[in-house]
Amino acid sequence: MNDSIAIDGVRIPRFLYGTAWKEDDTERLTLLALRQGFRGIDTANQRKHYHEAAVGRAVSTVLNEGSIARDDLFLQTKFTLRDGQDHRLPYNPAASIAEQVEQSFASSLSHLGVETIDSYLLHGPSMRAGISKEDWDAWRAMEAIHASGRTRILGVSNVTAEQLRILFAGARVKPQFVQNRCYASRGWDREVRSFCTENGIVYQGFSLLTANRTALTHPVLTRIAYRHGCGAGPLVFRFALAIGMIALTGTTSAEHMRADLDILVLELVPEEIATIEGILSLR
Repeated sequence: MNDSIAIDGVRIPRFLYGTAWKEDDTERLTLLALRQGFRGIDTANQRKHYHEAAVGRAVSTVLNEGSIARDDLFLQTKFTLRDGQDHRLPYNPAASIAEQVEQSFASSLSHLGVETIDSYLLHGPSMRAGISKEDWDAWRAMEAIHASGRTRILGVSNVTAEQLRILFAGARVKPQFVQNRCYASRGWDREVRSFCTENGIVYQGFSLLTANRTALTHPVLTRIAYRHGCGAGPLVFRFALAIGMIALTGTTSAEHMRADLDILVLELVPEEIATIEGILSLR
């Protein structure tokens, strides 16, 4: 299978390395992932769960040593509203939302040591339902950054189908990525994925393993994995790619990094894909 897709001339790997919750190991693990073959990195300017500056140090190492060219590296980060942050803010909380987005984006460029960000996401709406004025202010500021050419793609994370429909309808620059936690018990986020498919949005799935521990031990899934000579985890990643997702992994193991990337050559038949999609409804 093709190991990348293209949006507006940007090459996006089908598999991204997620850098959340790595803390003091962030630089080491990001560098390890890049050296194992990952060419897409996901982070956020949210010190509560990410260490974006440490990601940037790993990126600078590979760019400076010439082992990876900037054009071959896909970098994605996020703007996080105040309620999603701790006290280590990347912007002035007294500033307007538009100014906060600009300050956070400038900080991300500095952290990552680059002149452009390939993909910039709104880390999540401010409310559980609907899109608030605060959310729209953030999105309009992100649209201005997009218009300036400093980022090529905009997207949104942690969003419901209803919120996505509202954002898509009102956005001048339409979201081209949705990044959500993906549960087998919810049909692998079927409603959001359906909207994405209908509107040319690429879905990114995270927590594909940690959110689906029950599915990973299902005997039907383990039999399919055995048939293909892989573990249940890599099989779920391969399934995700087969149904059109970009998959995120945050593994800390070099062995698992290699195993995850190796599934790009594994081919599932349609019956297997359908079985995995309905795995938790099987008896």
